[in-house]
Amino acid sequence: MRRLRAIMLLLALSACAGPRPDAAASGWGNEWSGLPGDISCVPFARELSGISLAGDAHGWWAAAAGRYDRASAPAPGAVLVFQRTRSLPQGHVAVVLRQVGPREVLVTHANWGTGRDKGRVAHNQRVADVSRNNDWSAVRVWHPPSGTLGITVYAAHGFILPASTADPVRLAANVPRAAMAASGTR
Repeated sequence: MRRLRAIMLLLALSACAGPRPDAAASGWGNEWSGLPGDISCVPFARELSGISLAGDAHGWWAAAAGRYDRASAPAPGAVLVFQRTRSLPQGHVAVVLRQVGPREVLVTHANWGTGRDKGRVAHNQRVADVSRNNDWSAVRVWHPPSGTLGITVYAAHGFILPASTADPVRLAANVPRAAMAASGTR
């Protein structure tokens, strides 16, 4: 039994030491952009999505009622609204670039992370729906330092939909402009 445990431990450790998959090849971003720092998620999401809401991110869901369609399914250009929690006291918002699977999207968002990544824009970041009812009420977010989805599950309200469906290529091309505008350095 001891020998079996030792072999299992060695196998587990060797898997950790293996090379991480190439983010570009897998379709997920794992790096933060070289865009200006000190950008908050709200002005960045507003600039990129065209959804004209203000206030802390957690308030966007209620503020959208009667002004924008809200949904439990993603669409390009939609804003995913994270609920306020102890770890996200102001909530968070991220713009959906494209859907890559029934329960996975790629987003671009600002001010997600800590340390040197705080206030920067993260592009092409994977977000996965891990809710029991497949309604995007619980999500896991890409963790660039590890090159995997993070282990934390975040509560989400859902998606605020833009006035018209956005083109994913055009959205991606507008990220630098939105970041400059959100940082005040047009």
